Amino acid sequence: MLYQSSMTYYPIFLKVENQKCLLVGAGCVGLRKLKSLLQSGPAEITVLDTCDPCSELKSISEDPRVRFEKRNFEPEDLDDKFMAFACTCNKAVNKQIADICREKNILCNIADYPDGSNFIVPSVIKQGDLTLAVSTGGNSPAFTKKIRRDLQDVFGEHYAIFLTLMGRIRPLVLDLGEETSQNTALFRHLVASPILDELEAGNMSRVKELLAEILPEELVPHIPELTDDFV
Repeated sequence: MLYQSSMTYYPIFLKVENQKCLLVGAGCVGLRKLKSLLQSGPAEITVLDTCDPCSELKSISEDPRVRFEKRNFEPEDLDDKFMAFACTCNKAVNKQIADICREKNILCNIADYPDGSNFIVPSVIKQGDLTLAVSTGGNSPAFTKKIRRDLQDVFGEHYAIFLTLMGRIRPLVLDLGEETSQNTALFRHLVASPILDELEAGNMSRVKELLAEILPEELVPHIPELTDDFV
């Protein structure tokens, strides 16, 4: 029998570029969320904590997008914020933040309390532009970490290289002006080819041979510029 939890999350990738965010509590959990958030390009992150910043936070605060303030949380801190993270050890403060966010329709994540959040942060594996997100719905963070480690063994650096290659090929193909169905068939051919395996093996000469066999004749002269900076 297949069991399903009563709460099912809707998986999305959220654009936070140019948005303002709030993080309350700059301990180990808060720092981890701060570092992850910064990779997504927010315009500003206000960090609040009642303790002096640790050396790592001082270093991170050199980023002009980060504004650290040593003080307690105030409801006004959520004004004009797109997203908030409550990472304090004070359950009352975390609940206050969650309640205000709910009233103002602000995205909110509370560390170790998914029922009080309206989103959870999955475990993430990144290889270049490839992002894999893993969640067990809060049932087992330990199992989530195991799955992430297993996936890291499978999805190596060659996946990032392959995606970079496809990102370079795609506009050249589209510029040829062929029908969508023809382009789709070509992209699928590239994905199904042994190119990924040859990248994993570091066999760039074979990669170039395969590209010459698959790409339209007009694009074959571009193969050196498509691949020469790959190690």
